[in-house]
Amino acid sequence: MDEERESVAPANEEQEESQDEAREDAENPAATRNKGKDKDDDDDDKDRDAVAADTYSHADATRLYLREIGFSPLLSAEEEVFFSRRAQKGDGAARKSMIESNLRLVVKIARRYMNRGLTLLDLIEEGNLGLIRAVEKFDPERGFRFSTYATWWIRQTIERAIMNQTRTIRLPVHVLKEINVYQRAARYLSQKLDHEPSPEEVANLLDKPVEDVKNMLGLNERVASVDAPIEGDEDRSLLDAIADDHTPGPESILQREDLQAVIRQWLSELSDKQREVVERRFGLNHHEVATLEEVGADIGVTRERVRQIQVESLKRLRSLLEHAGYEV
Repeated sequence: MDEERESVAPANEEQEESQDEAREDAENPAATRNKGKDKDDDDDDKDRDAVAADTYSHADATRLYLREIGFSPLLSAEEEVFFSRRAQKGDGAARKSMIESNLRLVVKIARRYMNRGLTLLDLIEEGNLGLIRAVEKFDPERGFRFSTYATWWIRQTIERAIMNQTRTIRLPVHVLKEINVYQRAARYLSQKLDHEPSPEEVANLLDKPVEDVKNMLGLNERVASVDAPIEGDEDRSLLDAIADDHTPGPESILQREDLQAVIRQWLSELSDKQREVVERRFGLNHHEVATLEEVGADIGVTRERVRQIQVESLKRLRSLLEHAGYEV
């Protein structure tokens, strides 16, 4: 150990700052309960007492935790390298030292996310999971401080917990990350343009398809109460606007979308003129169903020629379907 620790670098400044903040939190006394209750309000007072007891209990647990981690020694840069190398080799004590010496960093970061749906203690708990992950993934040979690396992991786990807390439907992590990209772009544009950006403006900034932006921003919408009145119509609730049981379910929608994708793939095997005739005649790809005469007038051929092209196209599609194993 002495050979690897020839010089001891000063402790990380951010960790020292977080140590001071943690001690300030630990020394902050709880507000005393208000006494002097009226006899007629006994039931209400009991309820308030129960809530207050939970609040004080939670606050006491937070202060106790902050007080305990205040005694964990900070590590210098050289010590971080030494302990992380040992931890990589399976040394449990070294791993524990890395974690405990950075618990104050978690508190410092967690405080930035207060009042966003989770208590400070919950935020710290989530951040600690990120810290543990950072210890497992840290490469001391890269030359940067552990706190710099750990901050990213701590923030990621806290932000993920906050997003999951505010959702009824949990989304995969990679989807949440993509949503964050679109949200940051939208915030940037709103400041630059001085108005709420449209999906088209966000898509242009990120060089992404507009439909992708709409889908991702739609996933980020909060869940609304079915009893809440519809905007602009106080007499109707969201429940009144929900479709009945005859509306196609998600499975039917997915099947239809899959079928449409397959049809587009089959149509791509046709010539441009054949594809246009089939799409116009059968109302595919957003076309209205058209007669032979209407199609002929649009593409500059006779009614009979349109019929011939249609027959040729259907034969080609039939051959493709049979080759794919479909019975026609």
